[in-house]
Amino acid sequence: TWVAALAHSQRVFRNYDLRKHAYGQIKDNYGLAAQAAQHVIKKVTDAYATLHANLRNGNVGRPGSARRERALATPIVFRPSAAQPFDDRCLSWQMDARTVSIWTTRGRMKSVAFTASADQLTTLAAYRKGESDLLYRDGRWFLIATCDLLDVPVIGPDGFLGVDLGIANLATTSGGVRHSGKALNAVRHRHRELRRRLQRKNTTSAKRLLKKRRRKEARFAANINHTIAKRIVTEATRTGQGIALEDLQGIRDRVRLRKPQRVTLHSWSFHQLGRFIAYKAARAGVAVVYVDPAYTSRGCSACGHVDKKNRPDQETFLCT
Repeated sequence: TWVAALAHSQRVFRNYDLRKHAYGQIKDNYGLAAQAAQHVIKKVTDAYATLHANLRNGNVGRPGSARRERALATPIVFRPSAAQPFDDRCLSWQMDARTVSIWTTRGRMKSVAFTASADQLTTLAAYRKGESDLLYRDGRWFLIATCDLLDVPVIGPDGFLGVDLGIANLATTSGGVRHSGKALNAVRHRHRELRRRLQRKNTTSAKRLLKKRRRKEARFAANINHTIAKRIVTEATRTGQGIALEDLQGIRDRVRLRKPQRVTLHSWSFHQLGRFIAYKAARAGVAVVYVDPAYTSRGCSACGHVDKKNRPDQETFLCT
């Protein structure tokens, strides 16, 4: 957090430049070794790179909005339990023994046991590479490893399967398959109302329940997105097609909606679904292209006719 405040006050956000300002002070004031000091600087510059990307994409409010100005004026603050990066000089793996050795500010901790599913352990042993992140969440420690899988050759597509992303229907393919968002939207609405009631009560038990349920909605949404992505990639593989996805970058900044609609828009996890489709397609050798989303929801996949009247409402498509 101190380095983040220094970077913000000096307007220095690149790794090499921030190193000039902070490296010596980190070692002298906090007693960190060289590699740990480098990791601190990298973590700060990565965080600011993410913030600036979100600002460019319109994810932190419109230009001139109070939210955007607050994000620009406030240095990033890191939680004590936030993820910490480790490379092979600070963290070593003993795969056969299922243990790791981790550098800490109090010395190296050896023979720390870890576990995972059978598939994850196989992948970890064969493809682990680069940095790992140590994360503390809900009373448990997680070690998130990077695995570099071999590239699958992309098969030349016989046409493309278009995928229209939406809210009422999370995904609709040009093959006519709809993946409804009814269940997910109902869960989001139920959780939103529950959060509102619990926050209004503001009792100890209400806070405890809020903490217990805080990631439940996100896990449910991710599971649905995984399922939809798998089905879309399976369909593309079966038909020998590539996948054409809409490029929805910055959509939250482009549209103007009333407050109830804004809540729905900002909880729309289209980016996550797009990422899931892209990585599953890459593992299956399916080509993915990104297209301009303009009028894709109004175009008929059978005859190509584009008309506003084709979409009488969000849930319905009827070629006129």
